[in-house]
Amino acid sequence: TVGRTGWSACPRSDPKLFRAHSRKPTALKPAIRRLSNTNGATEQVFGHLKDEFFRGRDWDTFESFKADLEAYIRHWNNTRRQVRLKGLTPVEFREQALREAA
Repeated sequence: TVGRTGWSACPRSDPKLFRAHSRKPTALKPAIRRLSNTNGATEQVFGHLKDEFFRGRDWDTFESFKADLEAYIRHWNNTRRQVRLKGLTPVEFREQALREAA
């Protein structure tokens, strides 16, 4: 069964026989199906972040990393063109929606 924590008992282990002091690594496994359904959007964002921001880069200081990450987040939220917005940036899409609503 899958509990609220996202963990399920392995088929070969009977939950009634599972003891609190048991440290077998096969006793529990992550319920990947449940977790993937709830974290799809998050996984997609972090996938883009890895591909577009991290890959092949290195920073000398945390401050430079933080400044670059903040700039990338501003780009992601404001100036990145998106197919689902018909090629518009999020800012252009919001402005268009406001013009049409007025």
